[in-house]
Amino acid sequence: MRRDFGFQDDDQASTLLELAIWRRVAGYTRPYALQVVLAVLLSLLITGADLGIPWLVRQTVDRYIVGTTLVDAERLAGILRMGALMLGLVLFDFIANFAQTALLEWVGQNIMHAIRRHLFAHVLALDLTFFNHQPVGRLVTRMTNDIQNMYEMFTSVIVTVFNDSIRIVGIFLLLFLMNGKLALLLLCLLPVILLNTMLFSRLARKIFREIRNQLARINSFLQETLSGIAIIQLFGREASFNDEFTRLCRGYYRRTLKQITVFGIFMPLNELLSMAAVATVVYFGGRRILAGEMTIGMLVAFLAYIRLFFQPIRELSQKYSIVQSAVASAERIFQLLDIHPAVPLPLSPIVPPSCGGEIRFEGVTFAYEGNEAVLRNVSFTVRPGETIAVVGATGSGKTTLINLLERFYDPTAGRITIDGHDLRQLHLPWLRRTVGLVMQDVFVLPDTVRANIELDARLDDGEFGRILDDSQLAAFVASLPDREQTVIGEGGLTLSAGQKQLLAFARVLARNPDILVLDEATANIDSETEMLVEKAIARTLAGRTNIVIAHRLSTIRRATHIFVMENGTIVQEGTHETLMRQGGLYRHLQELQRQGLLGNGRSPAETRQGSRM
Repeated sequence: MRRDFGFQDDDQASTLLELAIWRRVAGYTRPYALQVVLAVLLSLLITGADLGIPWLVRQTVDRYIVGTTLVDAERLAGILRMGALMLGLVLFDFIANFAQTALLEWVGQNIMHAIRRHLFAHVLALDLTFFNHQPVGRLVTRMTNDIQNMYEMFTSVIVTVFNDSIRIVGIFLLLFLMNGKLALLLLCLLPVILLNTMLFSRLARKIFREIRNQLARINSFLQETLSGIAIIQLFGREASFNDEFTRLCRGYYRRTLKQITVFGIFMPLNELLSMAAVATVVYFGGRRILAGEMTIGMLVAFLAYIRLFFQPIRELSQKYSIVQSAVASAERIFQLLDIHPAVPLPLSPIVPPSCGGEIRFEGVTFAYEGNEAVLRNVSFTVRPGETIAVVGATGSGKTTLINLLERFYDPTAGRITIDGHDLRQLHLPWLRRTVGLVMQDVFVLPDTVRANIELDARLDDGEFGRILDDSQLAAFVASLPDREQTVIGEGGLTLSAGQKQLLAFARVLARNPDILVLDEATANIDSETEMLVEKAIARTLAGRTNIVIAHRLSTIRRATHIFVMENGTIVQEGTHETLMRQGGLYRHLQELQRQGLLGNGRSPAETRQGSRM
């Protein structure tokens, strides 16, 4: 049964409480508490300026326009004073809004930077079991689209929600102070508004989660398609992949239409409620003016405040898509952050002062999640300074041994020790530095030759030159236009398979590990660089404890002891000469190697059967 990470399928992902999401988001704002407090004070000032303008309009109408005994000159002067005050409030409102927006943009950028770094560091710390079940495109969506959605929330939503919440409370207070009966009448519309908003919230949250999930599927499909474009073209699968992409895009289109439909109902309904409120105020306010219970200026101010009251609701409805999208993105980001590595770190990790190089596998059994065991009760010892070889057909469990030694996984049963220390108790960075690994597939950074070799090491020119000599890269690097500063990888110089292998040996020499593992490191080299690779292997293996997984006879014969694996167990062991005399699987593998059949994906039994047919 496959392990459930709670992240494999977003449609089945558990929904976090929205309050819990906001609480975790707020945790990232604590380092910027002072800036947030300043933004809150600016919100109060902005709200005061916005609400002050209708009050000035009321005073202007009642004092200087209608129902006044002042002469024309005094009325004109009063109107000019009120106009100047209104202009001053408008200018203040502009400056305060600009300052608040700039401040929150700065805070939002810093918070998003912190979340992005936190998320990336967390993903780097997860084990291979997690990555075996996760499409790369989905993880890319988390670190790009979802982070950007949260940024929109910090810069747009927080300002809107806080400012508008204060504005709504202030408007209600002013309306009650001006005319309590009319304000109570408007209050009757509030339950309808809240019901409309809550219903929209529920529908929009579901739709936005569906949209984000579908977008993640599209990103995953694109990543997988572009990664395998050569295979797709080779086997003529363009049409089927195009059909699948069309199906995914159609799903995204349908979900987006559902979003548009919900917004198309919600926003006009809010407009209808707004017009109903205006009509109510005009009717009842007009009657009170005729009865002498209300002034024209008060009615004008009332209508202005109603416009201000529905404006934040209208803005919230327009920005609700940002809110829901951001909350859905935050939910998915926190789900990813809540995933813990399947390889737990020790509470008190051991950091040995040195490494003697003794390796022991003691009754090791291992099965990948939900699968049959690939290693069964494997036991052997590698003495310090010894070079052993592990051979076997594809699928026999050779690479799994290396994955366990590097602690990409932990054994299902048994244990592995280095100098008597169980790997599960060792400091993981120390283990990875101590056990160097040269793999068949070499990852090349889009950087200079020197940066690709040094990685986290810092070498002086003399050390770097010696490493180039030992790894047989000196002549190649000398021929490059910018020597070790030449950019290789994506966007730079392309390396051959043999040159990549030499680069891998140079990396190992730069880190100088006490234990070295070669995992099929000579499988794909071309004949031109084969001699260079052999020399590099000789230099790299010298003075270390080595485990070599290889098919080439020249590499295997360097080993002092050879282990032969089949179906997850060790079936033979000894020196090359001893095993060849014994016959059996090892001799058969060597014969297949000479015939060029080994590595064709068939087991030795299948190959033997095929040779008899």
